[in-house]
Amino acid sequence: MLKQLTIKNYALIRQLSLEPSASLNVITGETGAGKSILLGAMGLLMGNRADSKVLLDEDQKCIIEGTFDIGEYKLRRVFKEEDLDYDDQTVIRRELSPGGKSRAFINDTPVTVDVMKRIGGMLMDIHSQHETLLLGQQAFQLRLVDAFAGNHTLLETYATEWTEYQKARKRFEELTAEADTLRQEADYIGFQLEELEKMGFEETEQDTLESEVRIMDHASDIKGRFKQVLDLVTESEYAARNGLSEARGHLQQVASIVPAFQQLQDRLESVIIELDDLMGEVEREGERVEFDPERAEVVRERLNQLYRLLKKHKAGDLKALLVIQAELGRKNELTSNLDEALAAAEKDAEQALTTVTETSSKLSAARKKVLAPLGKQISSLLGNLGMPNATLQVDAQKIPLSANGTDRIDILFSANKGIAPRPLSQVASGGEFSRLMFSIKYVMAEKSAMPTLVLDEIDSGISGEVAIKLGNMMKVISKRHQIISISHLPQIAAKADAHYFVFKDHSAAKTTSSIRPLSEQERVSEIAKMIGGEKPSRVALENAQELLNAK
Repeated sequence: MLKQLTIKNYALIRQLSLEPSASLNVITGETGAGKSILLGAMGLLMGNRADSKVLLDEDQKCIIEGTFDIGEYKLRRVFKEEDLDYDDQTVIRRELSPGGKSRAFINDTPVTVDVMKRIGGMLMDIHSQHETLLLGQQAFQLRLVDAFAGNHTLLETYATEWTEYQKARKRFEELTAEADTLRQEADYIGFQLEELEKMGFEETEQDTLESEVRIMDHASDIKGRFKQVLDLVTESEYAARNGLSEARGHLQQVASIVPAFQQLQDRLESVIIELDDLMGEVEREGERVEFDPERAEVVRERLNQLYRLLKKHKAGDLKALLVIQAELGRKNELTSNLDEALAAAEKDAEQALTTVTETSSKLSAARKKVLAPLGKQISSLLGNLGMPNATLQVDAQKIPLSANGTDRIDILFSANKGIAPRPLSQVASGGEFSRLMFSIKYVMAEKSAMPTLVLDEIDSGISGEVAIKLGNMMKVISKRHQIISISHLPQIAAKADAHYFVFKDHSAAKTTSSIRPLSEQERVSEIAKMIGGEKPSRVALENAQELLNAK
């Protein structure tokens, strides 16, 4: 549900903020006042293409932001797939700079336009006469049937089982493809593994060996410098250690006179203790540094073996070589039990196929069970909307197992008596299609949580009693789902829970569009104008009040 919409510097809109009702919102206004501009701004939140030409002020950034309550939409999985932070109160923002650069954000995280299109399309559904392609898509037709059948739980089960089947099948196929190669290379794999295991390398051994070689190569120099350190600090006539001891004596005398200086003596004492410990370690390390020709030969030989194996296996270091060793071990173990592994993988794939096939059969049966009732209900709704001879038929054909099951859904439609239903692309005109699409969404709204439904003059081409019925249907949907409807019919406007008026403001140097909510009295006047023109008669005002009383 759209909680708040903010538009800045877009087309004729300098700044606009809208907090729509959770139910039925109707937007009216004079032609050209900016109703279509409002839809264009909403479209940007659904990933529609942006153009810097829409900037009202060419030197300022355009910002479109929508805050949505998505707690009932079950979108946590989708947000996780897109690596986005989930929040029941989700904010989608689109920015367009004067230079033409477009940026998209979801909960303040930058996203691609494709991600915004995916998420935004789940939060808003802008219904217009250009949705023929959507209705003709297999995914939409399946979603319609599954929503009518209440297949949500079954679909989740099927999706999980299909994923498991794909993994099991891929594992078996990869193992089968690998089997011949493994059999041919079994001896060589075993030889390489034995060679590495025989060396028994440990992960940190390369650093240790290389350090030991460097020490032995410079043993004399290192030993001499350790000796010089000891001489300078502890053994020579002017050793630093002696000076520190003398200084400690002076500080002891000072502290005996002024106790506050005791901390200085304590700190110097700590320095002397640390220095004595350091010199002890220097002396021990110096005694350990010796050039052992036999040890040097052993270390260099082991390093040479390591370097040879690194080059042979094209490994950058010992850690990478140990990864290769582990993979050789896996292949060697697999080769030893190849037939058993293949049989187990094949069994897993067959079992997964059996499981997903059984669920696909249940899903198919549930779909076929509702095809006739679905077609009948939509046909009935079309009759209520002024198309008494309209017929909608929903057929299913069996197809090979897929991510969506084993059904292909085909929606066939006829608007006229005596004409056999045919695919929508061949028969539906603009006005007919608009009412058909609304009837379909009316059915879907009864069965599932729908995004905010934005209706772009869906009432075009109808009037009178049909308009009243259309308004009643909108009212029914709005009890469970938010609707924002741009309308030119008083019968629709009168049904609104919130009525907004779009108008042009000519007070500044540049004309802008704005929107404001109407009070109950203002609604009477606006609806009367929709009935009788700019200067409505008393009868028009009475009719307007009557429509409002009947809502």
